Amino acid sequence: MSLLNIGMSGLNASQVSLATVGNNIANANTAGYSRQQTIQSSNTSHLNGGVFIGSGTTLADVRRVYNAYLDNQLQTSTSLNNDANAYLEQVSPLDKLFSDKTTGISAVLSSFFASVQTSAAAPSDNAARQLLLTNAQTLSNRFNALASQMQQQNEGINSQLTTMTDKVNQLTSSIASLNQQISKAGNSTGSGPSNLLDARNEAVRTLNELVGVTVQEYNGSYNVSLGTGQSLVMGNTANTLSTVRSGIDKSQLNIQVNTPSSVSDVTSVISGGKIGGLLRYREDVLAPAMNDLGRTALVVADKINRQMGQGLDANGEFGASLFSNINSAAAISQRSLGASNNSAGSGNLNVTITNSSALTTFDYQVTFTAADKYTVKRSDGKEMGAFDLSPAAEIDGFKLDLNGGGLSAGDSFKVMPTRSGASSITTQMTDSNKLAFAGPLVATSGTGNSGTGALTPPALSIPLDIYGGADLAGLQAGIKNSMPVALTFKDAVGGNQDYEVFNAKGESIHKGTIVPGQSNDLTIKVPMLDASGAVIPGKSFSFSTTVSGAPSKNDKYEIAFNVDGKKDNRNANELLGLQTKATVGVSEGNAGMSMGTAYSKLVGQVGAKASQALGDSTASGAILSRAKSEVASVSQVNLDDEAADLVKFQQYYTASSQIIKAAQEIFSTLINSL
Repeated sequence: MSLLNIGMSGLNASQVSLATVGNNIANANTAGYSRQQTIQSSNTSHLNGGVFIGSGTTLADVRRVYNAYLDNQLQTSTSLNNDANAYLEQVSPLDKLFSDKTTGISAVLSSFFASVQTSAAAPSDNAARQLLLTNAQTLSNRFNALASQMQQQNEGINSQLTTMTDKVNQLTSSIASLNQQISKAGNSTGSGPSNLLDARNEAVRTLNELVGVTVQEYNGSYNVSLGTGQSLVMGNTANTLSTVRSGIDKSQLNIQVNTPSSVSDVTSVISGGKIGGLLRYREDVLAPAMNDLGRTALVVADKINRQMGQGLDANGEFGASLFSNINSAAAISQRSLGASNNSAGSGNLNVTITNSSALTTFDYQVTFTAADKYTVKRSDGKEMGAFDLSPAAEIDGFKLDLNGGGLSAGDSFKVMPTRSGASSITTQMTDSNKLAFAGPLVATSGTGNSGTGALTPPALSIPLDIYGGADLAGLQAGIKNSMPVALTFKDAVGGNQDYEVFNAKGESIHKGTIVPGQSNDLTIKVPMLDASGAVIPGKSFSFSTTVSGAPSKNDKYEIAFNVDGKKDNRNANELLGLQTKATVGVSEGNAGMSMGTAYSKLVGQVGAKASQALGDSTASGAILSRAKSEVASVSQVNLDDEAADLVKFQQYYTASSQIIKAAQEIFSTLINSL
């Protein structure tokens, strides 16, 4: 090997090294770029005169500096951090929405009951009545606004899922294409091209920002799959993701993976990345919060309406609903969603709230085993049992009835009793005079009474069902027609005193005995009369009162319909009592809680999720930052190091050129000597 060839080999090696250093410097800010370095090896030595003489150098490879273990850590931490951040970005606004007094329920609910208290203190005050009506409107509007915000958030998640799945498809297609290019390049050169390898790694990292994936390398290609094994990339073939309306909940988009031979829903198995964070938030926070808020709204509307139905308004009429009917035809038909694969011509289910206090915050999976038989599984995993459509059984405060065509075995429904509660509540009363603050019955003492007896204000023994329709109207009319009744006492004998109750026609309808000087609880059954005064067969109602003191013989008390209740606040006080009464989540073994406490609990739950999300985001961010630093320490371009290498290889180049120059001079000397 001539000295000239040795110099040329060094010159070529130095030139390539200089180019590699220059390329590193030029790509110092290129995302995903791994610095490259040249690998040289010594040429074979040749035997000459009994000794081996070197023959220069060979450029063995230009290799990227890469650590697969560190890169895998980076990919995993990227997925987890983007999942945590996406979750945090959703839960933080919801937390602020619920807890802020200007957007939450607590302040307006307190204001509503404060106006009830004011009205109870002055039931005839028109200004106080109007203020209560205004606060009721504010309360229902606030429920509507929160529900609207959550619905918008749900639609926003749907939109993001659609956009992100499109990006996933672009990335998986790119990875498949890079697999093919790398395979071809490797087959022709024997080693993978660094720029393509970097591009593929960066594509996988970007993919992990969107959804958590696992990567397996096979014959130089990346096979990419979701966490539970659903393939996204296999060699140079990419499968696609798409969003579709859920077959069981049309308000939500699900994600499915599409292969040439099948389509499968992967919503429940996706984790990691922004998509995983959004799905996790929707499942863990958004849907339960919508149910919880809806339950509170249903209880507020139902309990206040029912209490209104027990009283009389300023016009002397039985009370009407303040809020909309929780069991309107529209409401009961929208609480159930049939599966998309239900039998042809199948109907839907009507979901009627029978006991708002017993409602939970869960959804229910209803699966029919026959045309009139079904099983129920709650979203917390609890099996509720098997039931018949007729007679309808009460399940956690609601009943199911068939709406439309018949059902078949295998038909299924998602029942959401409370999901729409906050969005559907409205204040339907517009006339403040219709606020029912008074009790329907009053008791007055006879002018000739001489004893010390006294009666507490009489109260109907059985609550009036404000949603009772024609039955309610008949009962209300019967109460009016059947009043007044007279309670007359006889002489006390042997420590007891008999009494007798007469209707307006002077007919005896009830007899009993009290103990004078004690409190005596009486329940009096009154036969119901029609408008003409005739007895309605089989119809009656009861009222209760308490007799105290010692009535004298012939003392008389009249119990009559309260035709003028403007100054009566008995029912207003009962309304006020709802503020602290346990009316939410009351079930066997659970005493329940008040409306305000229920909402505060919801705020606390969302706040805890937000706090946990912040901690997760901070922790995963720190892990990601460390992973990036570790990868950078190995693969990132260091300009100081590259500058030093630039000087070094420049010197090598100069030295190699000197070897060539020396060879040329020797050759010239030899030529000139001839």
